[in-house]
Amino acid sequence: MSEQIRQLLPLKANRRGIDRWSMGALIIAVLVVLPIAAVVWFALTPTDNIWPHLISTTFPRYLRNTVILMLSVGALTAVVGTITAWVVAMYRFPGRSWLQWALLMPLAVPAYVGAYALVDFLEYAGPVQSALRDLMGWENAADYAFPAIRTRSSAVIVLSASLYPYVYLLARAAFREQSGAGFEVARALGVGPLGRFFRVGLPLARPAIAAGVAVVMMETVNDFGTVDYFAVQTLTTGIFTVWLQGGNLGGAAQLATCVLGMIVFLVTLEKLSRRRSKFFASARGQRPVSLTQLSGGQGAFAFSVCLLPILIGFVLPVSVLTSHALDAGQWVAPGLRKALLHTVTVAGLAAILTVLGGLFMVYGVRLSRRKLPRLLMPVTAIGYAAPGAVLGLGILVPLAALDNRFADAVLALTGRDPGLLVTGTAGVLVIAYVVRFFAIAQGTADAAFGRVSPSLPMAARSLGQSSGGVLKRIYLPLMRASVGSALLLVFVDAVKELPATLLLRPFSYDTLATRVHAKASLENISEAAPAALMITCVGLLAVIFLAKAQKEGLRR
Repeated sequence: MSEQIRQLLPLKANRRGIDRWSMGALIIAVLVVLPIAAVVWFALTPTDNIWPHLISTTFPRYLRNTVILMLSVGALTAVVGTITAWVVAMYRFPGRSWLQWALLMPLAVPAYVGAYALVDFLEYAGPVQSALRDLMGWENAADYAFPAIRTRSSAVIVLSASLYPYVYLLARAAFREQSGAGFEVARALGVGPLGRFFRVGLPLARPAIAAGVAVVMMETVNDFGTVDYFAVQTLTTGIFTVWLQGGNLGGAAQLATCVLGMIVFLVTLEKLSRRRSKFFASARGQRPVSLTQLSGGQGAFAFSVCLLPILIGFVLPVSVLTSHALDAGQWVAPGLRKALLHTVTVAGLAAILTVLGGLFMVYGVRLSRRKLPRLLMPVTAIGYAAPGAVLGLGILVPLAALDNRFADAVLALTGRDPGLLVTGTAGVLVIAYVVRFFAIAQGTADAAFGRVSPSLPMAARSLGQSSGGVLKRIYLPLMRASVGSALLLVFVDAVKELPATLLLRPFSYDTLATRVHAKASLENISEAAPAALMITCVGLLAVIFLAKAQKEGLRR
């Protein structure tokens, strides 16, 4: 009996430590949620309420363009992602083995980069119109009619080409997980390929498709670079206009609150859709779907259907940028190396802090027996759903006020002005990236902790290990791959982030994303191309890792 009591003593002694872990988790959760709360506070307490003026002037246009973009991009990505996922999941044809992974490659190209490439490709001096003039003998634009390029429709095409992989990835997984028995029964009853798609495959995959479309629509609301380049006024561009050009914080916060409301609506709608549409596989081992062989014209058609999104979303922008980047002088242009260094520094530091914070919070919540940390943990995911412009607003204003008060106090005590220690440095970008992408680290850590057998940490605790020792010696070695994937994903997303970086970066502090935006806005695609290609190469790392993870999942 005394031996059993002795083994239980470490557990009782460490219960006091649980409070420290839960308190740390609570502090992290509050810090992540604070920027969103600040935006709502600014919207409810504006110093100069211009909301009536916004409603009567620009707000209807902002809202209309945003809703049209969301619905259009959501519908187009649903069609493209679902059809391509169905083709590669149900049929075998020449080229399928690499097309199913190549369909993920447009994720590596940010939408704003695709916008710059499309305009350069189709503009008056671009290769398309130049070839038409040479072929038809036209001398100038007055001799022929060419569709306008910088329009809302072009923005829909660019955003859809960049974002459809979200739908494709989830739909493909849903199709592959379906039992082949259902399709065999439908085929035996005389149901054709279209009937099997609409009556069997699509209804079962609808929750996954809805989840992918919801993510696409949230990313559409978050976009700034694409809509700004195509001169489409949305709620996100309105935040920049009202705050930076109009100088009205309250009005910008009110627009940001509208954006948050739309995001919350989308998230709620997606969760309700999944809850109301539940499908369960048989408890017995189910047969996988047997692929149908396509050859000849059918195989060529399937190949073309899958190749077209890749050409528009990846091959076209990369080819255009590469043609401009062939000039070796652009790779040593002033500012490019510094922008690369800034990007790697802030994105790398943000990735490390985000993953450490995610691990600490998830572990603290698992140890805690209190309800508040458990209730706050899902709320921290709202940072990923919130657009970068919204987070920039909620981070910059409170931190600037604290920075100024601290600087005034130091000046009064020492006679020296320390300047803005946070908002005047790249530290504010790191904070923004941590809040923006905290959900990635938190979700990855939560899933990784769940895969560790509870018997292992219990055995370590019974042998006298503290909570920190269990984390260090048991969990982290088993979670190494998950931690690495979280670091990579946060790093890649931070490299591509544009709206928050534009709002928060210190004066003359460029990253690759802001350099691409600045050069492209001046129609200088040649100088923007090297930085854009660097961003694309970083994005390809995430795509390769994702494809590798998918392959390992299929082998299992």
